[in-house]
Amino acid sequence: MALGTVRSAEGDLERGDYNWACFKAHQSAEFAVKGLLRGLGLGAYGHSVSALLAAAPSELKVLNLLQRAKTLDKYYVPTRYPNAWAEGSPADYYTREDASQAIEYAKSIISWVEEAWRSLKQGRV
Repeated sequence: MALGTVRSAEGDLERGDYNWACFKAHQSAEFAVKGLLRGLGLGAYGHSVSALLAAAPSELKVLNLLQRAKTLDKYYVPTRYPNAWAEGSPADYYTREDASQAIEYAKSIISWVEEAWRSLKQGRV
């Protein structure tokens, strides 16, 4: 689900739908981290990627991803709701650079989740 969602974000980026690309980047990272936590038998509640990462076992060392997750967290609500802004629509407030960075951050979190899962399965953590 995470990989499909980040691919959808890349399509939005190419079409110029930058607010949707930012939102979907957030969603893809959220899906990945929730999948890891649930795979470990842990609770995975809420939509904050940074809070979900913080709930991961400490041996997984998420510190280098927390700032990226916090950036993605900023894209959860205002990318979708016009009343999150003083005027205009969410599309007026997001740029290609925002979307590119959000996708890069999401991909780094997804890659970390994939590696963490492989390490756990192989008993390296």
